Amino acid sequence: MLKNLTVDDVMTTKVISVPPDAPYRTVVDMLIAHRVSAVPVVDDFLRVLGVVSEADLLNKIEYAGDEPRLFESRKRRRQRDKSQAATARDLMTAPAIAAISGITTIAAAARQMDEHDVKRLPVTDDLGRLVGIVSRGDLLKVHLRPDDDIRVDVENDVLGIVRAEEATGVNATVSNGIVTVVGAVELWSTRDIVERHIRRIPGVVDVVSQLTYGFDDRTMAGPGMGFGIS
Repeated sequence: MLKNLTVDDVMTTKVISVPPDAPYRTVVDMLIAHRVSAVPVVDDFLRVLGVVSEADLLNKIEYAGDEPRLFESRKRRRQRDKSQAATARDLMTAPAIAAISGITTIAAAARQMDEHDVKRLPVTDDLGRLVGIVSRGDLLKVHLRPDDDIRVDVENDVLGIVRAEEATGVNATVSNGIVTVVGAVELWSTRDIVERHIRRIPGVVDVVSQLTYGFDDRTMAGPGMGFGIS
């Protein structure tokens, strides 16, 4: 069965957080001291209430002494309001953008970061309590996997199943995360499935397919066709 790395596998568990009543200066000091771009705001039970980011804090600089405009967008009014905030409660974005659980796949976490244009996401348990934080850098750790580990997954989770069903002399090598697969299979659809499933293996950067096939079944292939990889 193909393995999917989850947020639990890469997240940071030593999380810096602040209470809702943390003063503005304290939040600034925390971000600078720990070299992070955002900090979760939690209550006494470690439940995540929101997140304060550098952008939230910079509103105070951007709008310092600035007069309100007659016609302002809702976003600009919200930013102006935050420029007057003195505590984390009034500074934070709430609810926390896309707080996720530890069982979220790293691919899903990456999509959430991209969708919400954030650099990190708080990780919570079933009760909404903070258990970690995952950053863009954490998600990239998957590409630090050794080539030998990737090759073992390719062999066990993909090629072993193909060989058992229809392949001839199918083999793979891995160099710097790039998987080169050679050999012959019966169907075009099998070659396609092999390539797609290898790409799903954590740490794979690219797939160079030199697989040949005996029959092009693209005109007759339907959902669910192919060998049994889950």
